[in-house]
Amino acid sequence: MPLRELADMTWEEVRDLDRARTVALLPVGAIEAHGPHLPLDTDGVIARAMAGAAEGPLARRGFAALRLPTLAYTAAPFAAAFPGTLSISPATLAELVLDLARVLTRQGFAALAIANAHLDPAHLRALADAVARARGETLLPVACPDLTRRVLAERLTEEFRTGACHAGRFEGSIVLAERPDLVREALRGVLPPNPASLSAAIRAGHATFQEAGGPRAYFGWPADATAAEGRATIEVLGAILAESVAEALAPGGAA
Repeated sequence: MPLRELADMTWEEVRDLDRARTVALLPVGAIEAHGPHLPLDTDGVIARAMAGAAEGPLARRGFAALRLPTLAYTAAPFAAAFPGTLSISPATLAELVLDLARVLTRQGFAALAIANAHLDPAHLRALADAVARARGETLLPVACPDLTRRVLAERLTEEFRTGACHAGRFEGSIVLAERPDLVREALRGVLPPNPASLSAAIRAGHATFQEAGGPRAYFGWPADATAAEGRATIEVLGAILAESVAEALAPGGAA
């Protein structure tokens, strides 16, 4: 059975859900530059796939899943200079996520799971702020795994662990698996590797893709991407999200 989409349902269908056993899945990404070969909505593609892959693991834990519309506008200062990138303030994102948590709490959902595919530091700080404030207000549990944490990054691909993973093999593989029609294959196949590490650049104080060594807004090995790797990665991302939900729902759990 396909994953249920909130936007496709009627209000009466939502009313009749067992919301106390339903996890609301919120895909979160940015509309930002992803090289010359991947769409601006690459993060959205990845986030929706991550949310979808969490359905099975959640079902095995006794929870239904409902995917919310993608939250596509967020802080993206690293890519802000590239045409098409739509970067908003971190405070706006934090308030929006917190308001969604309040609404979902009032409607009686079991938890909010944020399937986040955007790793800009300003964005991650805003999500962490929203999660902490939701906990302070005693709202429903909010799960938001941070893929930059070493314990999670080690479960992902070699390229991801290098930090050179924006529009490279890691992200390109997932888009190939989910939306191959959006990949500019003629460009992808001839792009040279860019091994510059974004994570190292962030630690060094750089604040833009250009400063980090990515003048065309990509890092990593885009020509090496494969749909098979993408499918395997999606399964890992779904498992990580479901595990984060379980942790958030546990007594005294933290997202």
